[in-house]
Amino acid sequence: MARKIIIDTDPGQDDAVAILLALASPQELDILGVVAVAGNVGLAQNARNALKVVELSGRDDVRVFAGCPRPMMRELVTAEHVHGQSGLDGPDLPEPEIALQQQHGVDFIIETLRSEPEKTVTLCALGPLTNLAMALVKAPDIASRIEEIVLMGGAYFEVGNITPAAEFNIYVDPEAAQTVFQCGAPITMMPLDVTHQMLGTPDRIAAFAALGNRSGMAVAAMLGFSERFDLKKYGGPGAPLHDPCVIAYLLAPQIFEGKTCNVEIETGSALTRGMTVTDYWHVTDRAPNANFIRSGDSDAFFALIAERIARLP
Repeated sequence: MARKIIIDTDPGQDDAVAILLALASPQELDILGVVAVAGNVGLAQNARNALKVVELSGRDDVRVFAGCPRPMMRELVTAEHVHGQSGLDGPDLPEPEIALQQQHGVDFIIETLRSEPEKTVTLCALGPLTNLAMALVKAPDIASRIEEIVLMGGAYFEVGNITPAAEFNIYVDPEAAQTVFQCGAPITMMPLDVTHQMLGTPDRIAAFAALGNRSGMAVAAMLGFSERFDLKKYGGPGAPLHDPCVIAYLLAPQIFEGKTCNVEIETGSALTRGMTVTDYWHVTDRAPNANFIRSGDSDAFFALIAERIARLP
């Protein structure tokens, strides 16, 4: 039976690959909806990007919603310097013909968790955690109904990518992250520690182009654009592919390894705002609240994505 999921996202290029991976896996994943959030770029453009990606996949049955246009307590910080002005630079995707749903994305999350059987819906968070946190604040009763929250965010050994101390998704809305990590629902986090092992080398990007389908060509164009920033920054053999780790974990958890520990979010310090302070070595008595994934098999990861993207139009 397919696992019911909601994808919460700010579609840059790696979000798009994650969404396509999920859309290409209907036997394993039943996508109840895709909800956009402000992050990589503003909300309106992220919502448009989500529509474009859903349409690219041919899965017009999947509903797309718009959520929160800014963080809970702070001004929005965006990342056009990484993802381009559209947030999805690289491929030339047509303007979407499908339309956003009228319902607010936060209300959709609440309504879905209340209407579906308890602990049958997994929340897949690929961007800042504003929508999830606002749903938990507005409807605290939903926390006990969540099967699992699987999120891309944070770092510990790799530290930060937007500041020396913080990963972008958590940095954008640290209060939201704090709300989510304290909600009591099971959490699995895909931090930079694992995503920085999933490198889109030239051979791996070429393999997507070689699939010959519309989605494969688009993925190759997306990764070819977004890697330029990271290659200059990190100087490695390829750029990290972050968000697809969330979906790959649901499809093939054996690819990844980690352990359960306590993760707290720094909200008070200007210097370390958004840092995910992780008690990986269990040196405090703070209760474990997250499954912190530290490593993964990058060959198996890219093989899984290519195999699934090949199924799309």
